[in-house]
Amino acid sequence: MRAWTPAVRKMNDATPLPIAADDEAAVLALNNAHAVELSWLEIDRLRQLLGWAFHARRIGGLEAFLIAFDETSGYDGGHFQWFRARYPRFAYVDRVVVAPTARGKGHARRLYLDLFEHARRRGHDIVTCEVNAEPPNPASDAFHAAMGFAAVGSASHNDKTVRYFVHRLG
Repeated sequence: MRAWTPAVRKMNDATPLPIAADDEAAVLALNNAHAVELSWLEIDRLRQLLGWAFHARRIGGLEAFLIAFDETSGYDGGHFQWFRARYPRFAYVDRVVVAPTARGKGHARRLYLDLFEHARRRGHDIVTCEVNAEPPNPASDAFHAAMGFAAVGSASHNDKTVRYFVHRLG
């Protein structure tokens, strides 16, 4: 007969957690590995973004992360400003990335659902983002459609064309 021992409950590695100072180097590396889709960051700019963030979460030992701002942020990004000119209150996803080795595990979905809940608790009724149209990003298009985002505009900036999306929180 086997002796009973209590199970040690470990935190789920897929639980979104706040991005801490100890995570900055890994966030920077993952961001810059995807600079074509996002934009290249230096450590000082990353720290500035994290300081302005409405919501900044990571999963695992940095399998994925999301940084979002709300309308009160000091963030100076042009796409963010497009939303600010049109919506009095919103949460804006500035960057979300999943490491290639972690794709297909639902991390982006978990990060978005976590943001939706945080935004609702703070009284927001929409979450916004932009998705590259040129260069195309079909995986992101499919993901945002599945998450209930609808296109509300577009713009060209430098060598990119983006579509602007809104998700209405229920």
